[in-house]
Amino acid sequence: MKLVIGDKNYSSWSMRPWVLMKHFGIPFEEACIPLFEPGSTEAILAVSPSGKVPCLVAEDGLSVWDSLAIAETLAERFPQHALWPRDPVRRGHARSISAEMHSGFGELRSNMWMNIRASFAGKGATPGALADIARVDTIWRDCLEAYGGPFLFGEFGIADAMFAPVVMRFQTWQPAISAEAAAYGERVKQVPAVQAWIQDALRETHTISKYDICA
Repeated sequence: MKLVIGDKNYSSWSMRPWVLMKHFGIPFEEACIPLFEPGSTEAILAVSPSGKVPCLVAEDGLSVWDSLAIAETLAERFPQHALWPRDPVRRGHARSISAEMHSGFGELRSNMWMNIRASFAGKGATPGALADIARVDTIWRDCLEAYGGPFLFGEFGIADAMFAPVVMRFQTWQPAISAEAAAYGERVKQVPAVQAWIQDALRETHTISKYDICA
């Protein structure tokens, strides 16, 4: 399989399936297309009908171009790994918060974008972004309390991968969050697959100017 991604420093959607596949040892070839460059859109459209990354492709004709759809596909193809919780109640909860992350939090995305190399502490704190952050904090605390940690449903899985870019955003923008949420974020950052993504992002040299400046 090949996973087509964007810049590791900026592409939050790409981070999710990459970290998931690395964590569970699912073999794949990585193809990175630097974003917002001449030819970027055409290169992405050659593999992804949506014109967006990530996209997972395989020799058997598989083509999946959405982070959550990729996660579901991986769970189907590799049932030996508990990408979703085995327990159906936990699994339903994990799917719900993953879908909420996938479809919501627009103010957080718009005002506190992912830039692992940057530090924009105290900025981007619009009322809408702060409301989104409060909801994320509640989700994390509720899961940790209900299932005992160390990750949202016990062991690291799809739900944690879906929220990993939010952990990166919190590192960059430094909003006020609860001690429980902060501790969870630190645990996520120490996951070897997450660490590998971070280190790769720090080594990248490609820049996207509009994401490197914050008024």
